[in-house]
Amino acid sequence: MEQRSGQKRAGDSLYPPIEPFDRRIVDVGDGHTLYVEQCGNPHGAPVIVLHGGPGGGCSPMMRRFFDPAHYRVILFDQRGCGRSQPRASVAANTTWHLVADIERIRADLGVDQALIFGGSWGATLALIYAITHPDRVTGLALRGVFLGTRGEIDWFYGGGAGRFYPLNWAHFARAVPEEERDDMIAAYHRRLFPGDHPDADRLARIWTGWENALASAHHDGGVSEAPLDYARVFARLENHYFHNRCFLDRDDWILHHRARIEHLPAIIVQGRMDMICPPASATRLAEGWTGADLRIVPLAGHALSEPGIGSALIRSLDFWRDTGKFG
Repeated sequence: MEQRSGQKRAGDSLYPPIEPFDRRIVDVGDGHTLYVEQCGNPHGAPVIVLHGGPGGGCSPMMRRFFDPAHYRVILFDQRGCGRSQPRASVAANTTWHLVADIERIRADLGVDQALIFGGSWGATLALIYAITHPDRVTGLALRGVFLGTRGEIDWFYGGGAGRFYPLNWAHFARAVPEEERDDMIAAYHRRLFPGDHPDADRLARIWTGWENALASAHHDGGVSEAPLDYARVFARLENHYFHNRCFLDRDDWILHHRARIEHLPAIIVQGRMDMICPPASATRLAEGWTGADLRIVPLAGHALSEPGIGSALIRSLDFWRDTGKFG
């Protein structure tokens, strides 16, 4: 079968780099402005991309998972992140503000319905948005599922993942007094907020470095610290969200409300060796959801940049392009 221009076969690399055809700043109120960009085909099938964190940001690589001849790719930096302002602000910054922001961007761009693409925290937000606005979603493409539960947060910040990366965990834990290590999120929170603590910058880099070290299944376990400017944003926002249990009023909020989206198709791509968001959550999400296709990628970790993760996502998105379903 002849390959269409710009089309990728399974196992090929990402689509070539592409520049946005539209960049804008959207004032969403509460003192926040969001950076928004659009790439690909202005008249194509809309897909809204939700980045991870909380506290990350969209990157040029995220544009490259979509056939630019077919998709209208919408990316934005969530409140306080990336090129959105004010950076690192946690004022009026909750899950429900972000859901409202997605709706605002969708409406401003004249999009009726969209495929929602997100990984890690982006998968959490994609699910919450879809549950809240199921009529605005055509499908879900998820990676590295995080359901926002206490068990998941405790796994990563309570020593579970640390059993596999003991040197990295020791570095992370030693940053706070021993008597406070029974609740690492609270201990870091006391030092990251309001922001004038003498150790705030050092701990922001350690917090971010702990997550970065475990993102890839191929990491050598070395201890490193993130660039300060990025770490200040990422650590504050992620800690703020996890300290507040992702602003959900019950621990199993997503699974409790999953019936609202069970009519939608979903592809769930999950690394078998994901230490940040272990496969148990993706499995729980997919179990009993007829339209969900769970794909476990062997020898792959959490990061979007893992080759097996990227190939599975591109293959599924291309199949969606051609058939209107995941396969």
